Amino acid sequence: MTDHPLDLGPQARVIARLAEGVTDGQLADRTPCPESAVRNILGHLAGLSVAFRDAGRKDLGATTDTNPNDAVPDIGPGWREELPKVLDELADAWRDPAAWTGMTRAGGLDLPGEIAGAVAVDELVIHGWDLARATGQPYEPDPAALRVAHDFLLAAAEDPSRGGGIFGPVVPVPADAPLLDRAVGLSGRNPGWER
Repeated sequence: MTDHPLDLGPQARVIARLAEGVTDGQLADRTPCPESAVRNILGHLAGLSVAFRDAGRKDLGATTDTNPNDAVPDIGPGWREELPKVLDELADAWRDPAAWTGMTRAGGLDLPGEIAGAVAVDELVIHGWDLARATGQPYEPDPAALRVAHDFLLAAAEDPSRGGGIFGPVVPVPADAPLLDRAVGLSGRNPGWER
């Protein structure tokens, strides 16, 4: 039995492998996020890893107060070394059972630790799919992380106060579609998106 709801390490490693497979020539390529190129998805993954690392540690400040919509994220020159490092730190922070309890903050919002952890998982799973699709790489998210992301997205889509999905209107997907396709549809993306 684990003492925390989910180990983010396996999904963080999936993201690190995907990032390693990105060529410099793909950084400007389009992604399933209409206003984001590959470099922006990578920048967002780096930024959210830092923010949710600090949220898990309850180390609140500039990294946890910044609204992710304030600026289009981008990568710096050392992103190939930095991204795997902050992904590891993110996973490590959420291995502490205290990360999942009490209150914390991410994106300028105060959240229960358990919800912040689910948001972090969802971000890794869905943006992992974005990155894989945009760069033509195979994508197999960690099954446990995928279940958490799907359940989180489903609850958000069914919440009448949200008016639909978190990232955009839900894209209808057949009930018997693979779980990843259903999660992607709940996130407001078309599972059939092609680059």
